[in-house]
Amino acid sequence: MNTSMIMERLSSYFTSSSLHGMNVRWEDIVEIIIISFLLYHIMAWVKHTKVWVLMKGIIVILLFILIAIIFEMNTIIWIAENVLSIAVIAVIVILQPELRRALEELGRKTFISGFMPFEKTTEERFSDKTVNDIVKASFEMGKVKTGALMVIEQNVLLTEYERTGIEVDALISSQLIINIFEHNTPLHDGAVIIRGNRIVSATCYLPLSDNTEISKELGTRHRAGVGISEATDALTIIVSEETGNVSVTYEGNLYRNLDANGLKEKLLMIQNKDTDEKKRRLWKGRVKDEK
Repeated sequence: MNTSMIMERLSSYFTSSSLHGMNVRWEDIVEIIIISFLLYHIMAWVKHTKVWVLMKGIIVILLFILIAIIFEMNTIIWIAENVLSIAVIAVIVILQPELRRALEELGRKTFISGFMPFEKTTEERFSDKTVNDIVKASFEMGKVKTGALMVIEQNVLLTEYERTGIEVDALISSQLIINIFEHNTPLHDGAVIIRGNRIVSATCYLPLSDNTEISKELGTRHRAGVGISEATDALTIIVSEETGNVSVTYEGNLYRNLDANGLKEKLLMIQNKDTDEKKRRLWKGRVKDEK
């Protein structure tokens, strides 16, 4: 099919008499709502997974094919037509883990809650007590040079890394964190994954970063912390076994040798509490730019 045939079909469609005086039925409105609902959830799922990176690559390829159709590059069009069926199967195979997790999440949701996508939660990601316990445990372990690796989940689910470890599902406390990373204990090796106010899994394996700019003096623990921050939006806390220093990785960046205030500031940054704090301050009549 060449460009002129495509343009003729589009022109005939938009000028057809069926579009003039078209009657909109209530079934059509319901159909539009259902399609919008499905598209919203698909886009929300794509946004919170690594699929979005792959989707951008697919969009680039589709734009390239569209250009080939417009300029009648027949060889490229022929290749695209013959590769399309194979490409669809390849994409399904590549996305198999993500698709499985999406179906699992769909199975966990109730029917009613699924139809309230615009309901916004006002709860923060984790409590102030959790912040204080994590900070206290980090520097208590730093004093005795106990190595630790704690990954705090945000929007991108860490389920695939959680499954590599041992399920814990316990409320966070500084004593629990210290005991987990104590030497010669079953759970001390690997990373701990934190979701909200709970430790969900321990001894988890994380992807190592290939960043050549990471200092050679840093070991596997720091490289794993950077790796998970490159692959997801998680914030990772690292306690060095050699020096006892506390570091944080976030969005592929490594922040080394933080003090207690610096670590607390990083945790508060992802707590999702700023908006509520500002509302409370304005309600109490405080100055807007108060620090």
